[in-house]
Parts: sequence; C-alpha cells; structure tokens
Amino acid sequence: MPIESRLHPVGRLDQLDLSLALGKAEYKSRLKAAQERFTALRLRCGGLTGDGTLGPPLLVLLEGGDASGKGGALKRLLKPLDQRHVRVRAFSAPTKDEHRHHYLQRFWPELPGEGGMAVFDRTWYGRVLVERVEGLASEEEWKRGYAEVAELESALTAGGMVIVKLWLEVSPDEQLKRFQKREKNPLKAWKLTEEDWRNREKREQYDAAVEEMLARTDLPAAPWMLVESDDKRFSRVKVIETVCGALEDGMQRAGVDLPA
Repeated sequence: MPIESRLHPVGRLDQLDLSLALGKAEYKSRLKAAQERFTALRLRCGGLTGDGTLGPPLLVLLEGGDASGKGGALKRLLKPLDQRHVRVRAFSAPTKDEHRHHYLQRFWPELPGEGGMAVFDRTWYGRVLVERVEGLASEEEWKRGYAEVAELESALTAGGMVIVKLWLEVSPDEQLKRFQKREKNPLKAWKLTEEDWRNREKREQYDAAVEEMLARTDLPAAPWMLVESDDKRFSRVKVIETVCGALEDGMQRAGVDLPA
C-alpha cells in the first residue's frame, strides 16, 4: 500500500514515528512509480495530454529543520519533469529593498498560473518561524502573520490553486549525524554554517514555533503534511506520493480528468 499522504490531521512533532524506513528495493520501486505518476499528472495539467485544457496551478511549500533532507526530496520530485516548466524559488533573508514592502509581496510574482507549478524552498512561514525565534520580527508582527498567511492561502485555494505544505521533521540525533558527515566532506562542508550549529541550541524554541504554526495554519484547503525524515528513502517517497495525492484531489475538484 502507498505511504499515507492524504488529508490526515496534523499531529505533534514528538508523536511522529521517525523510525519509519524503506528498504532499497521498495524505495526504488515506489520512487519510480511515484515519479511516473507525477509526470503523467503534470503533463495533463499542462495541457500536453488529454483534451488540452489546463489543470489547476500547483504550489509546493517546502519547510523543515536544518539537514532534514529538503534538497534531496526536491531533487527526486523534479527529476522526471522538464525543468523549464517548473519554477523553483529558494527564499533567503529579504533584501533592503524588499524590507520596504509588506513581507508577502516578494512571494506573489513567483506564484504559478493555470497549468503551472512552483516550489518554494523556504516560504512565507519564515515570518512565524525564524523571524519569530531570532527576533527579526516584532511579537505583534509574527502573531499577525498567522492570519495574514491563512488569508492568502485561502484566497489562492478558493481560486483553484493546489497548495501542498510539507514539513520535514528530523530528530536531533539524526540531525547531528548529518551535520558531522557534512563537516567531514569537503564537497558538502559549505552547507554547514555556524548558524546551523546555533539553531540546534535553540531547538526547543523552534519546535514550539513549529507546533504553533501547524496548529494555527492547518487549513481545510491547505493542510500541513508532516514527513518523517530520519530515513531519507522514506521521506523522499512520501513527499512525492503526497504531492501526487494532493494534485489528483485538486484536479478532480477542478473537473479535470485524471490520466489513466
């Protein structure tokens, strides 16, 4: 049976079973099947198969702790697709000019249109996560952020957009192993910064921020999907299967026939 990825209720992070894993053979089989299914769905949404009508826009919001495997999951999700037809945007700290505007404004131009797809690696949820914990936004600002983000997502989904919100959760012990492995690899050491080590010391504060984010922004039309990520194989497959399931649901709501 496929990894459960439909609209299940959000559970607390400490209740996730991070021991979930896939063997190599099952991983390869499921990954291939999920990638082929995703390709078929995207071709249909892009009007390249079927009757040529466009499907709903797809927006994938990818969030998670440091070394939780976001990059690896994203690579497998996009591998079977024509990269020219997918917009991938990694959002870092806002520029001086972006600070002059409402924080949500910089995301708007990157949103996908009908038949399109975009992936945000780090998202507008930075307002209630890193900006909250690091004091980069006032308490009034980050508390207001929950309603602002919920209103934006509600407006987008009401207009037909499929929003898939993924939180990749990795345990402190597994995160430390990955940090140490990166530190010893000269080709990956650049990924590890002093900020990563400092964030580990604030794990409790970040976990509290994540829990409140999940509770206050888990919307009926844009629910949070929690991904157990101590095992990279399990995480990668669950991400793709989750996106496929959400896109299928969105296509059916839009009256778009699913590919066989």
